[in-house]
Amino acid sequence: MKLLKRFWRRLSTPSKAAAGVILLMGFIGGLLFWGAFNTGMEATNTEQFCSSCHAPIVKEIRETIHYSNRSGVRAICSDCHVPHGWTDKIVRKVQASKELAFHFLGTIDTDEKFKERRGHLAHREWQRMKENNSQECRNCHQFDYMDFSEQGPRAVRQHSTALAAGDKTCVDCHKGIAHKLPDMRDVVGWQ
Repeated sequence: MKLLKRFWRRLSTPSKAAAGVILLMGFIGGLLFWGAFNTGMEATNTEQFCSSCHAPIVKEIRETIHYSNRSGVRAICSDCHVPHGWTDKIVRKVQASKELAFHFLGTIDTDEKFKERRGHLAHREWQRMKENNSQECRNCHQFDYMDFSEQGPRAVRQHSTALAAGDKTCVDCHKGIAHKLPDMRDVVGWQ
């Protein structure tokens, strides 16, 4: 009994050197984990990573103004499909892990299978963008700084009424701005 008490007392009061070693190991382990985590986050935000599963979609964006334009500003997949805020980015990455699972399980692992599911995937992405008020669009396109004198009459009417009132968001009118619109005939919930 006395030996057991002494053993527990020793465990509950480690030496300063042991506590220092444990703290140092925890600090180094934390740095390594954080570095690996951020490296993984950045690696999954590259066009090369996205095109490994979505090659036809990546080819499409290369034909749009978001990829090549007179200003030299280029948007890549993650600019529009991954939120810029850290917490929202983590949530989106967790959601996207399901897409990776479907790819590896064979649900969308070929161009043909992807094309079959494309309408459903697009609808889900448009819903996500609508729910967050097209935040990814607004990271580059500030409504408050739009020059209405440079827009056509229809755009001015839409921007000055529907968007200003908060009834609509960017994705309501600009669904086909960076990708060809998919066939939506078989998508449940599509109006």
